[in-house]
Amino acid sequence: MKNLLAAVPQSVTDIINKIEDNVVNPILLLLFAVALLVFIWGAFTYIVHADDSTKRSEGGKGMIYGVIGMFIMFSVFGIINLIAATVQGL
Repeated sequence: MKNLLAAVPQSVTDIINKIEDNVVNPILLLLFAVALLVFIWGAFTYIVHADDSTKRSEGGKGMIYGVIGMFIMFSVFGIINLIAATVQGL
């Protein structure tokens, strides 16, 4: 019975840590990986189709979208950690 009680969160801080570790961080990691793949695909398209201006433009847009996505995910990660640290400090 004692082992069952050890798995139950004892405070709000424990609940926030479990949600952050088990839900938020994996989702952010997945979205960051998708943004990285978009950037890599854009760079690949840009390099392979260097002679076609429309494909090169599409590749450039893909690289820009990938960088913007990675920036947003990095910012969200920082904001989530800032909020978690603030709530845990209360």
